[in-house]
Amino acid sequence: MIEKTDVIIIGAGPVGLFAIFELGLLNISCHVIDNLDKPGGQCAELYPEKPIYDIPSRVSITGQQLTDDLLEQAKPFNPVYHLNQQVEKINKLDTDEWLVETNHNKKVKAKCIVIAAGAGSFVPRKIPLENIAHLENINILYAVRNKSILKNKDLLIIGGGDSALDWTNELSKIANVTLMHRRKEFRAAPDSVSKMLELEKDKKIHFLLGQINEIQDLKNNKINVSVKYNDKIKTFEVDYLLPFFGLKMDLGSISNWGLNLNENLISVDTEKFQTSVPSIFAIGDINTYPGKLKLILSGFHEAALMAQECFKYCFPDKKNVFRYTTSSKDLHRKLNIV
Repeated sequence: MIEKTDVIIIGAGPVGLFAIFELGLLNISCHVIDNLDKPGGQCAELYPEKPIYDIPSRVSITGQQLTDDLLEQAKPFNPVYHLNQQVEKINKLDTDEWLVETNHNKKVKAKCIVIAAGAGSFVPRKIPLENIAHLENINILYAVRNKSILKNKDLLIIGGGDSALDWTNELSKIANVTLMHRRKEFRAAPDSVSKMLELEKDKKIHFLLGQINEIQDLKNNKINVSVKYNDKIKTFEVDYLLPFFGLKMDLGSISNWGLNLNENLISVDTEKFQTSVPSIFAIGDINTYPGKLKLILSGFHEAALMAQECFKYCFPDKKNVFRYTTSSKDLHRKLNIV
């Protein structure tokens, strides 16, 4: 069975979810495909409880709250979600439509494809030690999905990037935190580094130079962590080990679609965010263009302009009259606003 829609969105992260809203305002129907088992992308999968501070009008919002709000915003347009599956191939039909097929044999036909796949499929980089798989998702956590279980616990956070320092700063409010990095230089935002150094100065966190050497299960719900620095070994017990080494990215089948790629990113124009293949668009972290900023805010802007161009493919015989949501009664009806 082949399902039919106007636009297929590949990726259900924040930018993909907002694209549903922008397309819906133009009467463009959407199906959404994502390799995760729930919408939200990295926000919901890797930092659902981590505060985000640069969403307009929201002083602070967690990744899960943002996801929930975007899902609610998209709800009036009845998007169809195909989760826990990946796009395996696309084919251009004689009707000038695209046929998209997933690894679950789902087939959907559409006039346009919007790639909002973040940086592709992603998995956390893991600790390069053998015989620790049985501790992963128990004592070793590559993502914080439930902050409450860490309250009053002894934590060792490893890394020098944004995730490591952001979680160090956040979890210091509820737990006994030690941050470890191989040097006292960091790749994180300057403000996060300053906050961490202030916490260390006030003895609200501990900082440790070193690299992970060995991990042992103590059979008492704790683990014994061995750290090496300058040929010296330091060993201590913790409840949880949180390694933040970044993500491994993989474009998967997207790399075989004949798109113009630049270092595993998809080149687009800045007028409509169309790729080198007409009627295929790319928005969010997956795309690249001069001056690109990898911000959710930027992806929202890209989604709005992309939707205007999609209208031309979906309704070639109609004129798109731009309207504001504040004053258009027609848009109010679509949004169920009385």
